Amino acid sequence: QVQLVESGGGLVQAGGSLRLSCAASGSFRSINYMGWYRQAPGKQRELVAAITSDGTTNYADSVKGRFTISRDNAENTVYLQMNSLKPEDTAVYYCNIQGVRLIARFPTDHWGQGTQVTVSS
Repeated sequence: QVQLVESGGGLVQAGGSLRLSCAASGSFRSINYMGWYRQAPGKQRELVAAITSDGTTNYADSVKGRFTISRDNAENTVYLQMNSLKPEDTAVYYCNIQGVRLIARFPTDHWGQGTQVTVSS
C-alpha cells in the first residue's frame, strides 16, 4: 500500500527557486535509498540527486551547487531544493524510494507520480 505523493512543482522564472517534496505512505523497517529523477520531452529519464541511508549524497554534474537533496526519516519524506533554476531544468521530476516495508522481508522500489517543473527565460 505504499504510495509516493509529490508536490512543489510549478512555473518559475530563470534564476528562481522551487522546493519539491515527496512523502511515502506506509511503514518501513528501513529506507535504503531516496532519489530524484527527471525526464524532459524526447529525452531519457536521468538521475538528478540521491541520498543513501547513511546520509551520503550525490548529484548530477548539471545541478551540483544549485540543488540540494535532504530527507526527514521520521516522515519518510525526501526533498529537493532547487536554486538558480535554468530553462534546461524544465522536466517532469520523479521521486524514488527503496526500502523494506514492515510487512516485508526484502526491499522494494517505489516511484512517485511525477511533478512538472517549468522554468521560463
